[in-house]
Amino acid sequence: MSKISPGRAASPRRPPPTRPAVHILDVLRTTYPDAHCELDHKGAFQLLIATILSAQCTDVRVNMVTPALFKKYPDAKTLAAAKQEDVEDVIRSTGFFRNKAKNLIAAAQALVREHDSEVPRDLDNLTHLPGVGRKTANVVLGNAYGIEAGVVVDTHVARLSKRLGLTKHTDPVKIEKDLMKVIPQDAWTLWSHLLIWHGRRRCSARKPDCPNCELRTLCPSAGKLSPK
Repeated sequence: MSKISPGRAASPRRPPPTRPAVHILDVLRTTYPDAHCELDHKGAFQLLIATILSAQCTDVRVNMVTPALFKKYPDAKTLAAAKQEDVEDVIRSTGFFRNKAKNLIAAAQALVREHDSEVPRDLDNLTHLPGVGRKTANVVLGNAYGIEAGVVVDTHVARLSKRLGLTKHTDPVKIEKDLMKVIPQDAWTLWSHLLIWHGRRRCSARKPDCPNCELRTLCPSAGKLSPK
């Protein structure tokens, strides 16, 4: 056993270094204190429908469509009984409207038939609904119910997580697994909002604003991304 030299105190154990993801989380919390889900909704049912509509569509466009949709179909029972062509007419501008209308009605019918018209509070039951994948389920659970079941991985989250060196994957499921290892569980939902806000306001796909980026000292890609 090594001895400590006379007159010299033992060196204190260094605390573990701050994990990069946690440091990034702290900076983004400060930068975007109001970050939240930008799909307008009241309750789990509306958020479920809005999130299904948001596939290949902007939140802005979805928010333009959903007021009329929810006025006409305020709950699962009314939507379950809707005619597909009527739903298509309302959501046409969101793109892929035929398939979306089909999924919306089928999901509403499943809610009525299997869940007493209520949106489930668990990942397994949610992902068994027509048109609902893991991303949509995580959006609903995290934002409507406050259940941190996973990380929402949309295009912004996927792009920024890779730029920040937190994943090397392109598959959303693999990206989510990487993020769940380094982001505290109580911040999984918030993390997605923060990256989406940062992606829209600072770190765009084509022309990221690296010189003015709040994460420039933490990002391994800073200054290396050539504008296209």
